[in-house]
Amino acid sequence: MNAKRPLIAVLTGAGISTDSGIPDYRGPAGLWQRDPSAQQLVTIGPYLADPEVRRRAWLMRREAGALAAEPNAGHRALVDLERSGPPVRVLTQNVDGLHQRAGLPARKVLELHGTAREVQCARCRVVGDMAEALARVDAGEPDPACRECGGILRPRTVMFGEALDPVVLRQADAIAKACDLFVAVGTSLQVHPAAVLPQIALEGGARLIVMNGEPTPFDEAADEVIREPISTALPALVRKLLTEGA
Repeated sequence: MNAKRPLIAVLTGAGISTDSGIPDYRGPAGLWQRDPSAQQLVTIGPYLADPEVRRRAWLMRREAGALAAEPNAGHRALVDLERSGPPVRVLTQNVDGLHQRAGLPARKVLELHGTAREVQCARCRVVGDMAEALARVDAGEPDPACRECGGILRPRTVMFGEALDPVVLRQADAIAKACDLFVAVGTSLQVHPAAVLPQIALEGGARLIVMNGEPTPFDEAADEVIREPISTALPALVRKLLTEGA
Protein backbone atom coordinates (compact mmCIF):
# COMPACT_ATOMS: atom_id res chain seq x y z
CA MET A 1 0.00 0.00 0.00
CA ASN A 2 1.34 3.43 -0.93
CA ALA A 3 1.96 5.88 1.88
CA LYS A 4 -0.19 8.99 1.97
CA ARG A 5 1.51 11.80 0.11
CA PRO A 6 1.98 14.93 2.25
CA LEU A 7 -0.27 17.88 1.50
CA ILE A 8 1.40 21.25 0.92
CA ALA A 9 -0.61 24.42 1.49
CA VAL A 10 0.83 27.64 0.09
CA LEU A 11 -0.56 30.98 1.23
CA THR A 12 0.46 33.75 -1.17
CA GLY A 13 0.24 37.50 -0.73
CA ALA A 14 1.10 40.59 -2.73
CA GLY A 15 4.84 39.92 -2.53
CA ILE A 16 4.68 37.07 -5.03
CA SER A 17 3.26 39.38 -7.70
CA THR A 18 5.50 42.43 -7.33
CA ASP A 19 7.92 41.05 -9.92
CA SER A 20 4.97 40.93 -12.31
CA GLY A 21 4.62 44.69 -11.93
CA ILE A 22 1.76 44.64 -9.43
CA PRO A 23 2.66 46.76 -6.36
CA ASP A 24 2.08 45.50 -2.87
CA TYR A 25 0.20 47.50 -0.25
CA ARG A 26 2.02 47.39 3.07
CA GLY A 27 5.69 47.06 2.14
CA PRO A 28 8.19 49.94 2.38
CA ALA A 29 7.38 50.94 -1.22
CA GLY A 30 3.77 49.78 -1.05
CA LEU A 31 0.74 51.63 -2.32
CA TRP A 32 -0.45 52.64 1.14
CA GLN A 33 2.97 54.11 1.94
CA ARG A 34 3.03 56.19 -1.23
CA ASP A 35 -0.61 57.30 -1.05
CA PRO A 36 -2.44 56.55 2.22
CA SER A 37 -5.67 58.00 0.79
CA ALA A 38 -5.73 55.25 -1.84
CA GLN A 39 -7.09 52.79 0.72
CA GLN A 40 -10.53 54.39 0.52
CA LEU A 41 -10.66 53.43 -3.16
CA VAL A 42 -10.93 49.79 -2.09
CA THR A 43 -13.09 50.37 1.02
CA ILE A 44 -16.71 49.42 0.47
CA GLY A 45 -18.37 52.32 2.33
CA PRO A 46 -16.69 55.22 0.51
CA TYR A 47 -16.79 53.31 -2.77
CA LEU A 48 -20.56 52.89 -2.74
CA ALA A 49 -21.29 56.34 -1.29
CA ASP A 50 -19.04 58.64 -3.31
CA PRO A 51 -18.99 58.83 -7.13
CA GLU A 52 -15.63 60.66 -6.96
CA VAL A 53 -14.09 57.72 -5.08
CA ARG A 54 -15.39 55.38 -7.78
CA ARG A 55 -13.99 57.57 -10.55
CA ARG A 56 -10.58 57.55 -8.86
CA ALA A 57 -10.84 53.79 -8.35
CA TRP A 58 -11.56 53.17 -12.03
CA LEU A 59 -8.59 55.33 -13.01
CA MET A 60 -6.40 53.42 -10.56
CA ARG A 61 -7.47 50.10 -12.08
CA ARG A 62 -6.86 51.33 -15.59
CA GLU A 63 -3.44 52.76 -14.79
CA ALA A 64 -2.33 49.74 -12.74
CA GLY A 65 -2.54 47.50 -15.79
CA ALA A 66 -3.02 44.43 -13.60
CA LEU A 67 -4.99 42.59 -16.29
CA ALA A 68 -1.95 42.72 -18.58
CA ALA A 69 0.45 41.41 -15.92
CA GLU A 70 2.20 38.13 -16.61
CA PRO A 71 3.09 35.38 -14.12
CA ASN A 72 6.68 35.42 -12.90
CA ALA A 73 9.12 32.73 -11.80
CA GLY A 74 7.47 32.47 -8.38
CA HIS A 75 4.08 31.64 -9.87
CA ARG A 76 5.64 29.18 -12.31
CA ALA A 77 7.54 27.46 -9.50
CA LEU A 78 4.27 26.56 -7.80
CA VAL A 79 3.02 25.10 -11.07
CA ASP A 80 6.18 22.95 -11.19
CA LEU A 81 5.52 21.84 -7.62
CA GLU A 82 1.91 20.95 -8.36
CA ARG A 83 2.82 18.99 -11.48
CA SER A 84 5.83 17.15 -10.09
CA GLY A 85 5.36 16.64 -6.39
CA PRO A 86 2.83 16.01 -3.64
CA PRO A 87 -0.72 17.41 -3.52
CA VAL A 88 -0.69 21.22 -3.47
CA ARG A 89 -3.35 23.75 -2.63
CA VAL A 90 -2.73 27.47 -3.08
CA LEU A 91 -4.60 29.88 -0.82
CA THR A 92 -4.09 33.36 -2.21
CA GLN A 93 -4.83 36.79 -0.83
CA ASN A 94 -4.18 38.16 -4.31
CA VAL A 95 -6.93 39.04 -6.76
CA ASP A 96 -4.78 39.11 -9.92
CA GLY A 97 -5.46 35.57 -11.16
CA LEU A 98 -1.78 35.01 -11.96
CA HIS A 99 -1.63 31.55 -10.36
CA GLN A 100 -4.23 30.30 -12.82
CA ARG A 101 -2.61 32.14 -15.72
CA ALA A 102 0.68 30.43 -14.84
CA GLY A 103 -1.01 27.04 -15.22
CA LEU A 104 -2.36 26.01 -11.81
CA PRO A 105 -5.76 24.33 -12.12
CA ALA A 106 -8.47 26.70 -10.88
CA ARG A 107 -9.79 23.98 -8.54
CA LYS A 108 -6.45 24.03 -6.68
CA VAL A 109 -6.46 27.80 -6.14
CA LEU A 110 -8.62 29.31 -3.41
CA GLU A 111 -9.00 33.07 -3.94
CA LEU A 112 -9.59 34.33 -0.41
CA HIS A 113 -10.23 37.92 -1.49
CA GLY A 114 -12.01 37.26 -4.78
CA THR A 115 -10.87 38.26 -8.26
CA ALA A 116 -10.18 41.61 -9.90
CA ARG A 117 -10.71 40.06 -13.33
CA GLU A 118 -14.47 40.33 -12.93
CA VAL A 119 -16.95 43.01 -11.87
CA GLN A 120 -20.25 42.61 -10.10
CA CYS A 121 -23.26 44.88 -9.76
CA ALA A 122 -23.79 45.96 -6.17
CA ARG A 123 -27.57 45.94 -6.77
CA CYS A 124 -28.55 43.02 -9.01
CA ARG A 125 -25.32 40.97 -8.46
CA VAL A 126 -24.83 40.22 -12.15
CA VAL A 127 -21.19 39.36 -12.94
CA GLY A 128 -19.27 40.80 -15.86
CA ASP A 129 -15.77 41.06 -17.30
CA MET A 130 -13.39 43.64 -15.84
CA ALA A 131 -11.68 44.16 -19.20
CA GLU A 132 -15.01 45.16 -20.74
CA ALA A 133 -15.70 47.63 -17.91
CA LEU A 134 -12.23 49.17 -18.30
CA ALA A 135 -12.84 49.52 -22.03
CA ARG A 136 -15.90 51.61 -21.15
CA VAL A 137 -13.71 53.82 -18.95
CA ASP A 138 -11.27 54.22 -21.85
CA ALA A 139 -14.22 55.19 -24.04
CA GLY A 140 -15.16 58.05 -21.71
CA GLU A 141 -17.38 56.59 -18.96
CA PRO A 142 -15.74 57.70 -15.69
CA ASP A 143 -18.00 55.50 -13.54
CA PRO A 144 -19.57 52.78 -15.71
CA ALA A 145 -22.89 51.50 -14.38
CA CYS A 146 -24.41 48.03 -14.62
CA ARG A 147 -25.89 47.50 -18.07
CA GLU A 148 -28.66 45.35 -16.60
CA CYS A 149 -30.07 47.61 -13.90
CA GLY A 150 -27.99 50.79 -13.76
CA GLY A 151 -26.52 49.88 -10.38
CA ILE A 152 -22.97 50.52 -9.18
CA LEU A 153 -20.30 48.26 -10.67
CA ARG A 154 -17.59 47.06 -8.33
CA PRO A 155 -14.70 44.61 -8.62
CA ARG A 156 -15.60 41.06 -7.61
CA THR A 157 -13.18 41.28 -4.72
CA VAL A 158 -13.48 41.44 -0.96
CA MET A 159 -13.04 45.13 -0.22
CA PHE A 160 -12.04 46.65 3.11
CA GLY A 161 -15.09 46.71 5.35
CA GLU A 162 -16.43 43.41 3.96
CA ALA A 163 -16.22 39.90 5.37
CA LEU A 164 -14.68 37.01 3.50
CA ASP A 165 -17.03 34.51 1.92
CA PRO A 166 -17.72 32.04 4.77
CA VAL A 167 -17.68 29.08 2.36
CA VAL A 168 -14.23 30.07 1.07
CA LEU A 169 -13.00 30.63 4.61
CA ARG A 170 -14.19 27.19 5.74
CA GLN A 171 -12.37 25.62 2.79
CA ALA A 172 -9.18 27.49 3.70
CA ASP A 173 -9.45 26.40 7.34
CA ALA A 174 -9.90 22.77 6.27
CA ILE A 175 -6.84 22.89 4.03
CA ALA A 176 -4.73 24.48 6.78
CA LYS A 177 -5.84 21.81 9.26
CA ALA A 178 -5.09 18.96 6.86
CA CYS A 179 -1.74 20.09 5.46
CA ASP A 180 1.64 18.67 6.41
CA LEU A 181 3.60 21.72 5.26
CA PHE A 182 2.35 25.32 5.22
CA VAL A 183 4.35 27.84 3.19
CA ALA A 184 3.54 31.56 3.53
CA VAL A 185 4.91 33.50 0.58
CA GLY A 186 4.98 37.26 0.16
CA THR A 187 2.43 38.03 2.84
CA SER A 188 2.73 40.18 5.95
CA LEU A 189 0.48 37.72 7.82
CA GLN A 190 -1.30 40.72 9.34
CA VAL A 191 -4.60 40.67 7.43
CA HIS A 192 -7.29 38.66 9.19
CA PRO A 193 -8.80 36.17 8.91
CA ALA A 194 -6.18 34.85 6.45
CA ALA A 195 -3.46 35.60 9.01
CA VAL A 196 -4.78 32.87 11.33
CA LEU A 197 -4.22 30.12 8.76
CA PRO A 198 -0.55 29.53 9.71
CA GLN A 199 -1.62 29.10 13.34
CA ILE A 200 -4.27 26.56 12.33
CA ALA A 201 -1.62 24.67 10.38
CA LEU A 202 0.82 24.73 13.30
CA GLU A 203 -1.84 23.46 15.70
CA GLY A 204 -2.45 20.59 13.29
CA GLY A 205 1.22 19.62 13.43
CA ALA A 206 2.34 21.07 10.09
CA ARG A 207 5.78 22.48 9.41
CA LEU A 208 5.82 26.20 8.64
CA ILE A 209 8.02 28.07 6.18
CA VAL A 210 7.78 31.86 5.93
CA MET A 211 9.13 33.61 2.83
CA ASN A 212 8.73 37.38 3.02
CA GLY A 213 10.89 40.47 2.65
CA GLU A 214 9.77 41.94 5.98
CA PRO A 215 9.34 40.30 9.41
CA THR A 216 6.01 38.64 10.16
CA PRO A 217 4.29 37.70 13.43
CA PHE A 218 5.01 34.01 12.69
CA ASP A 219 8.76 34.19 12.12
CA GLU A 220 9.61 32.82 15.56
CA ALA A 221 7.21 29.89 15.17
CA ALA A 222 8.43 28.98 11.68
CA ASP A 223 10.73 26.06 10.94
CA GLU A 224 12.41 28.21 8.32
CA VAL A 225 12.35 31.93 7.44
CA ILE A 226 13.51 33.01 3.99
CA ARG A 227 14.23 36.66 3.22
CA GLU A 228 15.60 36.36 -0.34
CA PRO A 229 13.65 37.72 -3.36
CA ILE A 230 10.67 35.48 -4.04
CA SER A 231 11.29 35.04 -7.77
CA THR A 232 14.56 33.29 -7.01
CA ALA A 233 13.89 31.91 -3.52
CA LEU A 234 10.61 30.15 -4.32
CA PRO A 235 11.97 28.19 -7.32
CA ALA A 236 14.91 27.18 -5.12
CA LEU A 237 12.58 26.06 -2.33
CA VAL A 238 10.47 24.05 -4.79
CA ARG A 239 13.58 22.28 -6.09
CA LYS A 240 14.56 21.49 -2.51
CA LEU A 241 11.11 20.15 -1.64
CA LEU A 242 11.02 17.94 -4.73
CA THR A 243 14.49 16.63 -4.00
CA GLU A 244 13.62 15.86 -0.40
CA GLY A 245 10.17 14.53 -1.24
CA ALA A 246 8.62 17.38 0.81
